[in-house]
Amino acid sequence: MITEFIVPPGERVKRLDAFLVSHERGVSRSRVQRLIMAGRVRINAEVVKPSQKVKPGDRISLDKPEPGPLMVNDEAVPLEVIYEDATLLVVNKPAGIVVHPTSGNWEGTLLNGLLEHLQLFDKKKELKSGSVYPGLVHRLDKETSGVMVVAKTNQAHRVLCSQFAEHTIARRYEAIVLGKPSFDRGTINLAIGRDVNDGKKVSGYTNKPQSAATDYTVLQEFGNFCSRIELTPRTGRQHQLRVHMASLGCPIVGDTVYGGQKFCLMEGIPIQRMMLHATMLGIQHPVSNQWVEFDSPLPTEMRMVVEYCAGKIES
Repeated sequence: MITEFIVPPGERVKRLDAFLVSHERGVSRSRVQRLIMAGRVRINAEVVKPSQKVKPGDRISLDKPEPGPLMVNDEAVPLEVIYEDATLLVVNKPAGIVVHPTSGNWEGTLLNGLLEHLQLFDKKKELKSGSVYPGLVHRLDKETSGVMVVAKTNQAHRVLCSQFAEHTIARRYEAIVLGKPSFDRGTINLAIGRDVNDGKKVSGYTNKPQSAATDYTVLQEFGNFCSRIELTPRTGRQHQLRVHMASLGCPIVGDTVYGGQKFCLMEGIPIQRMMLHATMLGIQHPVSNQWVEFDSPLPTEMRMVVEYCAGKIES
């Protein structure tokens, strides 16, 4: 599976192995170094050493071996398919579903459902001849719902990964947040990275800041109680939208990590999920080169919160 990165402007000069560890989730530095020494990592199409320095504008390709088909089982996980053709599959991920299996969470993931939907395995649970493992181009947090695209061919995966790396795709989210921002619209520019005090969290208090920018627009205000916000990320950092909204003093409702337990209650009523939804994804089709956009309306549980807040203001 080939992943491509374009080193963004403003990125500090650093070693190749350090850069990849900070940009590729779930890969240790030792494994990255092994991949580099095996020639599976290139900068501007050239084989390099782990100590090679990367600079803004460099194109880095990482060729990770495909996971063995028995690592993840196919499983009947409900999938809402928005669009499908020979090269793409676009789904509406529900909240509460993990995208990819992790330690202690090997079943019930989106990938399990994708393997079942695509019917890639034979009766012996071996990958059918000519079949290609689905390429996860991007991810959504477990409690985030909405549009996700999956590549069905290696060529589509390479093209889409390049689009995401170069930020030529379009994404739009909606969130319900506590309180309201000081301005109806604006841009949040806050570099983020692993928190210095809690490595499981992302924040602006980090020793390895990465530039991050998010445009926001207030769609509805419910007094000073909460707001419905449209979010358009210019970059794709982990937990970016959650951290950026919390930085404004308006954490996303239901976000226990960056808001705390008190933001999972609305006048004593428990909020069952984080109120963040990917409403639109726009890409250039990897085969036709046409610009295509896929939409997903607010899920029922978010609409119910909006209606509750609107009714509270009207009463």
